[in-house]
Amino acid sequence: MKKSILISLVFLLSSFRAYTENIPAELITSFKTGDATRLAEYFNNSVELTLFDKEEIYSKTQAEMIMRDFFKQHIPTQFKILHQGGKDNSKYAIGNLICGSISYRITFLLKIEDGKLYIHQLRIENEYAE
Repeated sequence: MKKSILISLVFLLSSFRAYTENIPAELITSFKTGDATRLAEYFNNSVELTLFDKEEIYSKTQAEMIMRDFFKQHIPTQFKILHQGGKDNSKYAIGNLICGSISYRITFLLKIEDGKLYIHQLRIENEYAE
């Protein structure tokens, strides 16, 4: 009995871990390469986008154009996920985007709809801003 409970608990925890991790590689690559088109494939129909001090809700197309302009002005050289997690039908990630000598903190919230992850919120801020 104890062994079956332990096995069930291990299975449950490993299932939860698999669910809360693994932000799609294509999404990570879109930040690494500055590919706004690929990034926009993950945008929900409307996206709450915070770019430094400006926060607005944009359509998927508008958010893609804003990100395209951002990547033209801030050419990425490196991106990595620092922390990620989630529960139920949502995931979040916090990453570090390096553009030349400037470091940005990237935070995004994804929700699962119809079996696919969509970005509902995306925040870009200076790494050391207070």
